[in-house]
Amino acid sequence: MSQGVAFNRLMLEMRSMQAEAMARKPAVPQAQEVGASSFSDMLGQAVSKVSETQNAASQLATAFEMGQSGVDLTDVMIASQKSSVSFQAMTQVRNKLVQAYQDIMQMPV
Repeated sequence: MSQGVAFNRLMLEMRSMQAEAMARKPAVPQAQEVGASSFSDMLGQAVSKVSETQNAASQLATAFEMGQSGVDLTDVMIASQKSSVSFQAMTQVRNKLVQAYQDIMQMPV
């Protein structure tokens, strides 16, 4: 699998997650549906997905370093880049959340 294909797959996953998040209607706090996911649940899932991606890249790199058969350098590099991109995306989301919080806290009451 080439790096371009893996990057395109990652971008498609991110776009589908974005579309899914945008398609959700805001829930009324008093009448939240049972089983409906909240923003904190979605954020927690995103963080755990980034963590899983980093762990998989780390395990693949370790397997390559140990000389296990079937582990190709290109797969290791793609997993590493995928991990890096997902972490950078999560960092940008965090930065936007912090900025939004700061903007709200500076609003006059």
